[in-house]
Amino acid sequence: MKKIKGLISLIRFELPLAAGICVVLGQLFALGYFASLVLTFTAALSVFFISASILVSNDYFDIETDKINAPHRPIPSGLVSPAQALALAVFLLITGSILSLTISISALLFSIGLTIIGLLYNRKFKKHGLIGNLIVSFSVGMTFVFGGLSVGMPFNKVVLFFAVIAALVDLGEEIAADSMDVKGDKLIDSKSIAIKHGKEKALRVSTFIFVLVILLSLIPFLLQWFNIIYLIPIAVMDMFIGYSTYRLVRSKDEEGRTYIRLLYLGATFGLVVFLIMRFIGL
Repeated sequence: MKKIKGLISLIRFELPLAAGICVVLGQLFALGYFASLVLTFTAALSVFFISASILVSNDYFDIETDKINAPHRPIPSGLVSPAQALALAVFLLITGSILSLTISISALLFSIGLTIIGLLYNRKFKKHGLIGNLIVSFSVGMTFVFGGLSVGMPFNKVVLFFAVIAALVDLGEEIAADSMDVKGDKLIDSKSIAIKHGKEKALRVSTFIFVLVILLSLIPFLLQWFNIIYLIPIAVMDMFIGYSTYRLVRSKDEEGRTYIRLLYLGATFGLVVFLIMRFIGL
């Protein structure tokens, strides 16, 4: 049971779940209504599994730094072996790829592209600081585009706008997270903003990005893309982002990681509220 728990922990369930939710939202923004139940679940699960695979492989490549930054993680704690983690990553990747193939060849190629980007980040670009941060945030934004692609509308303006929003949220989180992991990241000669310019400057940069996200989140209503009632889930998202950012800049490393997670979960919760409101016809 401990082994199974460790393998599940490698997936970091809330992160691929958020990716799957973004796919469903991408479909909804593109079509203006929900896609068929089969297509909705197939697309969401495809990205869920591929995202989970990349996250597991991230732990596989981060063994040395996690011994310092996160010794409780399954691999450095000895709960899961590197070989078992790699096998899980391969299984998740194959499952996600098969699901994307059932949607279309374009969806499969898109998912392969995202996988390659994720693996390149894990293997090479993570230590490149801002470049690595941008690669991860780009991949997160592309979950919305995948949703649009799955219904044949990847370049819908609302889809692309929220892809940018999601990318910015993740970029701010990545920069903030780097500021909490300075000690371990020095082992891999990371060029993160926190190491090159200091933790405080890194947190100021992430704060600027989060404030920008809050301001940008009002644009869909100024352009009348959504009914004004949908300010409710956007406000929920913005409140979590604002509160977490406020607490983050005043926190120590362990507290900071908690507020980064709260920010991510809060933003995801706001998107879930949006989906629920749309589902019940508001």
